[in-house]
Amino acid sequence: MPGPPPTGNARRRNATVAMTRLPAEGRRGRTPAWPLRPDIATQVKARRAAARVEQLEHELLSAESDARRGKLRAQLDAAEIRADVLEQTVEDQAALEREVWRELWRTPQAVAWERLRWTREVALYVRHKVLAELGDLEAAKESRQWSDRLGLNPQALLRLRWEVVTDEVQAKRDEPTAPAAPRRRLKVAGGDAVARA
Repeated sequence: MPGPPPTGNARRRNATVAMTRLPAEGRRGRTPAWPLRPDIATQVKARRAAARVEQLEHELLSAESDARRGKLRAQLDAAEIRADVLEQTVEDQAALEREVWRELWRTPQAVAWERLRWTREVALYVRHKVLAELGDLEAAKESRQWSDRLGLNPQALLRLRWEVVTDEVQAKRDEPTAPAAPRRRLKVAGGDAVARA
């Protein structure tokens, strides 16, 4: 063997880290309690948008010129749309967060999250994901980044060294078995049967 003899603390340069195996059937058990407080930022935005609508309505009533009324009408229309969107977001957000939260805690990745105690991290992803689904572009960008951190796409699974595998023993147990073929009796052709051992 060329070179010096190996030492006890030598490391392979091309050593790889073993993959963490996650069950394909997902995590079982109760869903953890939701760890985050209500989204007060969205609630405050909704209240401020409603107050802006009221302010613009008041200004419109007291406007003296047609040009000023036209400008205020356009601002009021935009403010009403924003207020309606934020009001609907506040209304739908909590229910959607609960739904997405329950779904995520049934995934194979949830087994690793539970081991790593990533409850709040998953909750932050859920919050951004829900806001993204309700139309918030900034939340969509943030949820995409969180999905990478949490292993929610194939590339992220590989980067985290997580592998989703089926339980082959359980799959065999669950596999329906074909009924056994009936045993056929042998007939002796042309005469007496001779038993052979």
